[in-house]
Amino acid sequence: MKAESCCRIVELRRYTLHSGRRDTLIELFDREFIETQEVLGMRVIGQFRLPDDPDHFLWLRGFSDMASRARGLGAFYGGPVWKEHRAVANATMIDSDNVLLLRPARPTSGFMVSQNERNSTTACRPFVVSIYEFREPIEREFIPYFEDTITPAAMEKGWSVAGYFVTEHSANNVPSLPVREDVNAFVWLAALPQTPATDSAAPSLDWQTAYDAFADRLNGRPEILRLEPTARSLLR
Repeated sequence: MKAESCCRIVELRRYTLHSGRRDTLIELFDREFIETQEVLGMRVIGQFRLPDDPDHFLWLRGFSDMASRARGLGAFYGGPVWKEHRAVANATMIDSDNVLLLRPARPTSGFMVSQNERNSTTACRPFVVSIYEFREPIEREFIPYFEDTITPAAMEKGWSVAGYFVTEHSANNVPSLPVREDVNAFVWLAALPQTPATDSAAPSLDWQTAYDAFADRLNGRPEILRLEPTARSLLR
């Protein structure tokens, strides 16, 4: 199956978990919460462990637009699968409200995914997600800077940019599922080369800030997180 662009709306969801409960959530998630969301029109794009933080889980969920988001989430969280498994899932979590609502920064900067990767037996690549939070909307200036300066630097390291996004400022149309509002985020994901040198090089990710000409307009340093896809992640 050929890769296709996905999606016009993306949630980046970060969960803080009780100690030692991450694999319980991942096993449940990969078994029960993928096809049952996708049959309702949503796309489960990627699920990840954070190797530097064993009590966190990050995943990406996509929608064709905000209206389909409201329909899909209402159907899933009001449906039988979530009702059956929510107690076990919620018991693993301390906090599930760290959510960014995003859209592709360019029409062509969304994720390219292929459904036949879901059950692939090929080795998963490590990923990095970088989250820049600005004090004000800055897309017009920062997107060209990212494309002209940060992207070439990433490519020189052998990284492959998987997608880049900005905050979607539409009102949250599913209030029962909070998102972080009043945030001006720029988020990009990159796949790292699957080589023996990756593990030793990956902890040193501060090179990104060396290219940052916007430091005085950021709310703190960028968050730069290493990610390991789960066995059934589309992004791999």
